[in-house]
Amino acid sequence: MPSGNGHAKRSEKGLLTQDNCVAALIDHQPQMLLGASYPDRQSIINYTVALAKATRVFDVPVVLTTVETQSFSGNLWPQIQAVFPKQTPVERSSMNAWDDQNFVAAIKATGRKKIVLAGLWTETCVALTTVQAIHDGYEIYLVEDCCGDVSQLAHDNAMKRMIQAGAKPVTSLSVMLELQRDWAQKDTYDAVMDIVKTHYGAYGIGVEYAYTMVHKAPPTVFPAYVIPSAAHRR
Repeated sequence: MPSGNGHAKRSEKGLLTQDNCVAALIDHQPQMLLGASYPDRQSIINYTVALAKATRVFDVPVVLTTVETQSFSGNLWPQIQAVFPKQTPVERSSMNAWDDQNFVAAIKATGRKKIVLAGLWTETCVALTTVQAIHDGYEIYLVEDCCGDVSQLAHDNAMKRMIQAGAKPVTSLSVMLELQRDWAQKDTYDAVMDIVKTHYGAYGIGVEYAYTMVHKAPPTVFPAYVIPSAAHRR
């Protein structure tokens, strides 16, 4: 039986499904990333892009939000904006997104009570939003590998605080696999495998090896690399 968004319906029983959650990506902006030292910045970019792509594959609604874009933090990362080319982030001045009426309204408009949440920095923009959202009756799934902070201590303390408040720690990969759930669900299988091969290192290489060497499938063909013109390289 298909779900409301046309995908095969997954059983819930306490798990995330494409029908019961909304994702919130908070302040994935240049200056916020520059201030983060843990975990490493490149992995935060990689896994956040993977999570963003997964929400598109499963048609999970996403709320993007930014803080003080012009005066401090810079624009949303172009890698994220490319996944949501027609979506404008909710702009805020508050470190706590739950203090912003437009952000909360965007979450409420989805009608979903489970929030898959990630952002920068863990101890402020993520933690404050999480604690208050839980207070207001939402269930928070913290995508830890898409969060970062000024130090490991700050990040770890924030995770402990949010878990003690009732949040559930997850990773970008665990979210995607929980939404996929069954490899027999072919409506999303190829798209999930594309994300795995692009963003999940040895797992992706292992999948490619199994396809080509064991199952004798043709090698994956990624788009050819096109060198930007000189005007775009200045």
